[in-house]
Amino acid sequence: MDNDDQPTGTVLSRRRALKLFGWGLGGAAAGAGVLGTWSVAGRNGAGPTGATGLPGCVVRPAQIEGPYFVTNALHRRDIRANSSGGPVRAGVPLTLEFVVSRVALHACVPRPNIKIDVWQCDAQGVYSGVADNAGQFDTRGQDFLRGYQLTDAHGTASFQTIYPGWYTGRSVHLHFSLRVITNSKVTGEFTTQLYFPDPITDQVHARAPYNTKGPRDRLNSEDILYRNGGSQLLLDLNGNPTGGYTATFHVGLNI
Repeated sequence: MDNDDQPTGTVLSRRRALKLFGWGLGGAAAGAGVLGTWSVAGRNGAGPTGATGLPGCVVRPAQIEGPYFVTNALHRRDIRANSSGGPVRAGVPLTLEFVVSRVALHACVPRPNIKIDVWQCDAQGVYSGVADNAGQFDTRGQDFLRGYQLTDAHGTASFQTIYPGWYTGRSVHLHFSLRVITNSKVTGEFTTQLYFPDPITDQVHARAPYNTKGPRDRLNSEDILYRNGGSQLLLDLNGNPTGGYTATFHVGLNI
């Protein structure tokens, strides 16, 4: 599955990010080294780095949707199997929680009713609902590893999925989009990708069923999209390959 994505989007500058948080540039400069030490996105939204008083929600770099998004109405938390039934897709379990906030003046305001779509490949690097250009597989009519949730009153939504595999030309990743729905119309949208630490991927992909595909051909540092802000989209995983992993990803919206 070649040519998944082409680079797009930019990482917000510190100047633009500080404006989103309501910080004047003069006030920011007055804080000891704020402009020089605070990153636009603290690791996985855990909080600010190098400055006090900044909110824990963060602004993330957008990345391209790619060719494998398929419009569907799969409102579900567990996306591992086809909606028509059958076994779940084999792989190391992954529970992924999103926390969505509106970036306000020195605060993070939870955003309820945001539609979060997630789609990814399976342990063999295969997406559902598409035909491979090389003719190696055709999964049209299937919808495994796809689905959406709406954020609750706390701005959170959780998915049960598996650790992704890999395919030619890309490091290990999954896709998600956030959509603001107003009167049944999309009035705001943000799309990007999430990445996985290479050392953990090495452990996971050494196990069945991942290891039948062989070693991946791209590390994060070699991925053309990861180099466009991917370090701000890197998941902080808890767990192990035997019991599975959990991760929480924070994102601040200004839409």
